[in-house]
Amino acid sequence: MVDANEAGSPVGDQVTRFEFQPGWIDLTLEHRIQAEAVGLAGAVMGRFNRLERTVDDRALLNDLVERALFLNSDSPDLAAAYYTPGGVGLADLRVDSFGAEDDPRTSPAEVVPLLLDWSNAKVVGEPDIRYLDLDAGPAVRVQAMLKSKRMLGFGAKLAELVRYAVFPPGVSHMVVVTVTWQSMAASDELVRLTDELVSTMRQVSVDSEGNELGRSD
Repeated sequence: MVDANEAGSPVGDQVTRFEFQPGWIDLTLEHRIQAEAVGLAGAVMGRFNRLERTVDDRALLNDLVERALFLNSDSPDLAAAYYTPGGVGLADLRVDSFGAEDDPRTSPAEVVPLLLDWSNAKVVGEPDIRYLDLDAGPAVRVQAMLKSKRMLGFGAKLAELVRYAVFPPGVSHMVVVTVTWQSMAASDELVRLTDELVSTMRQVSVDSEGNELGRSD
């Protein structure tokens, strides 16, 4: 896999940026169409070491394409996924921003019920709720188990969720980072990776071409 890289989600002339460590793959699509997803998947295939891969080319390409289209279906600011060196996709990540210039911003306490609201699943057990001070601003973090029905209503499936609402100072919006996965065996690692990624979040000003203002490199 490649070294750490930066990815960002735009909000006006502000961009939310993260330092993506190896394993995270940026799957953000501009036009959200099949051809774009295929092109992106093909471009990132080379980031996997063939000697480490346990997934064949066709299966990996199809997974990247399907995951990119799914994650971008309702226009997030940023979409990504975490893959093992073997090419197995373990976790999905979305970054969304909410809020309008003239509307009062929701407080961390007020946003907790919204963070636990899931359209096609329900929270089971007691969620873990924490209020944090990140470099990017005050935040609330929730971690919970989700239960949803399988197709045709036969049985149920479990997933785990870590979701942050971050309130960057000086702007009217909040940034919501959502990471979900179904591999319970990898939960501890994925929680750690998610928390590490969010700790790198920063809000920067950019010019019309997306270049960070005041940065000389």
